[in-house]
Amino acid sequence: MFDLIAIGNPVYDEITTPYISTAGRVLSGCSTNAALTAKKLGVEKVGLIGSIGQDYRDLFIKDLERFGIEDLQILDGASTGGFKLVYFENGDRTLQVLGVAGEIRFEKLSSTTIKALKNAKFILLGPILNEIDVDFVRSLRKVCEGKLFLDPQGIIRRIGSNNMIEHAFDLDEVREIISLVDFVKPNEFEAEALTGLNNPSESAKLLAEWCGGGVSIVTLGEKGSILSFKGGVFTIPPYKTFAYDPTGAGDSYAGAFITRLLSGASLIDAAYYASAASSIMVEYTGPDFKMSREEVEKRLRIIKKV
Repeated sequence: MFDLIAIGNPVYDEITTPYISTAGRVLSGCSTNAALTAKKLGVEKVGLIGSIGQDYRDLFIKDLERFGIEDLQILDGASTGGFKLVYFENGDRTLQVLGVAGEIRFEKLSSTTIKALKNAKFILLGPILNEIDVDFVRSLRKVCEGKLFLDPQGIIRRIGSNNMIEHAFDLDEVREIISLVDFVKPNEFEAEALTGLNNPSESAKLLAEWCGGGVSIVTLGEKGSILSFKGGVFTIPPYKTFAYDPTGAGDSYAGAFITRLLSGASLIDAAYYASAASSIMVEYTGPDFKMSREEVEKRLRIIKKV
C-alpha cells in the first residue's frame, strides 16, 4: 500500500532569481517536489504518476530511483513540461512555457495503477498545466478510499501571449474539483484568483467551504500560511530564513503537511510542520535540497515559540 501517490507532470525548469541562475533545466514540478519532500522526511512508500517526453524520460526515471520514489506510471508525452521562471527583487515572478507534456486521463491508467490509487492513504493532485480535468478527479474520487489533496495551480493556468502563463479557468469546473477533494492549497495569488477576495484569511475560509473535506490552506511565502477548517481561521507563522529560490516552496509545504498527517498529527500541527519544512526548500535550487526530519523538528520548535 502506498502512503502517498503524487499525480501531475514533472517539469524540468530554468530558474533565475536575484541570487542564483540554473545551468540549464532542473527537475521540479508540484507533484515531484511534494513526493521528494515526503520521501526525505521518512514516508516509506511514495509513488508518482505523470507524463514526460522522451528527451528527459530516462533522466527522470533515474532521478526517481535516486530518491527512492516509485514511478508508478509514467506516460509518454509529446514533450517535457517546463517553465522559464524569473524572480524579481520585489517578489514578483514570470513563467514562460518551455514545453508541454501530455494529458493524464483516467482511462490511460493501468489496472495496477488504479488498484494502487484505490488503496493509497493520500493522493496529491499537483498538475502544472491542465494535465488533469474534472472528469479525471470524478473518476479518482469514485475509486479512492484515501484522502485527496489538491494544489490547484495547474488547473487555473493557461498559456498567454509569448508563451507566458496567465490565470484563466472555468470557475464552475474548478469549484467542482475542489468539492471532490479533502484538502485544497493555493498560494495567496491563486486564492485571490479563485475567490475574488484579496484577503487571504477570507479566501481560506471560503475555500474551506467549497472543499469537500472542509480544509483549506493558503500559503503566503515569507509571511507564513493560513489554515482554515470548521469555520476557523488559523495563522501559521513562517520560519525566518533567506529565500535564494522560492520555486517549490508550496509543493514542499504540501508534502510535509501530508507527511505529518500520516503520523497522526492534528491539522494545526501539520501546518506548523509544513511551514518549517518549506523554509528549507527555499534555501536550495533543484531536487537535491538537504531536508531531514531532525532539521525540520528543530525549526518547528522555533516556530512554535514565536
